[in-house]
Amino acid sequence: MKIVQKVLAFVGLLSLSALFIYALQDAPTDENFEKKLINDYNVYALQVPDDLNFAGEPMPLKNPDILERMDRELLVNTYWQSNGLLMFKRAKKYFPIIEPILKKHGIPDDFKYLAVIESGLTNAVSPAGARGVWQIMKVTGRENGLEVNDNVDERYHLEKATEVACKYLLRSKRKLGSWTLAAAAYNAGVAGVSRKLKEQNVSNYYDLLLIEETGRYIFRIVALKEILSNPAKYGFNFRDKDLYNNVPTYKVAVDTAITNFPKFAEGFGINYKILKLHNPWLRESHLNNKSKKLYTIDIPKKGYYDVQ
Repeated sequence: MKIVQKVLAFVGLLSLSALFIYALQDAPTDENFEKKLINDYNVYALQVPDDLNFAGEPMPLKNPDILERMDRELLVNTYWQSNGLLMFKRAKKYFPIIEPILKKHGIPDDFKYLAVIESGLTNAVSPAGARGVWQIMKVTGRENGLEVNDNVDERYHLEKATEVACKYLLRSKRKLGSWTLAAAAYNAGVAGVSRKLKEQNVSNYYDLLLIEETGRYIFRIVALKEILSNPAKYGFNFRDKDLYNNVPTYKVAVDTAITNFPKFAEGFGINYKILKLHNPWLRESHLNNKSKKLYTIDIPKKGYYDVQ
């Protein structure tokens, strides 16, 4: 029996040594990337960092309820690996557009992660009718100066939609007093959050009892912030060349109707599909523009697409 125990102990030591040596290997390279992809899959319990915050406002993680809810979102978003990698890829492409607009309006940089959980950084369409990366409702878009109709829908215009989101968040912050509550109001509305605060006689998000979607909202944002800020810590391995990049464009001013966008695109050496990829706010194959409004259309620079 003792001999068997000694043999097992020796085998265990060899296994641990092998694991230790493997752990010391360099980060993935082109040569070993596929091998690590196949052999590196493990599932671990995660340690919730004790200093998490949203927009500089600390999370009360000593509260066991808050700790468990934060742990849930870290686990869900860490081990939904395909979605996580897509967020890293899209963030490289779209954060450089969103970040300077947030900064211009004095909005904390953390709000870019709100866009991540709202739409996955895609031009999503919600069952309630919200559209675009920032998931703006039709009424909200129009109230904030966006053109929204069947021909042109500027909720799909990332820069203009980010401006509208900033306006909404600033108003919410003034009314509710904190960035955390302003973020919650982006999901549940200022009136809805205000009513819940009053009904429950509390003053901050973490003390509120809310429906599941709004109750998870801030935790999801902070989880994506933590994971996207620390990829290696949460087991995400990629090279810079694996991420998406924006194709450089230049702007063409248009103040007339355009009867045929496929023909219009051909004049710039691209096709209709590529024109729409860079201008998703153009909803039809023509532009009405009866009012002679000035639009700017993004055209990709030459050499980035092979057009037949």
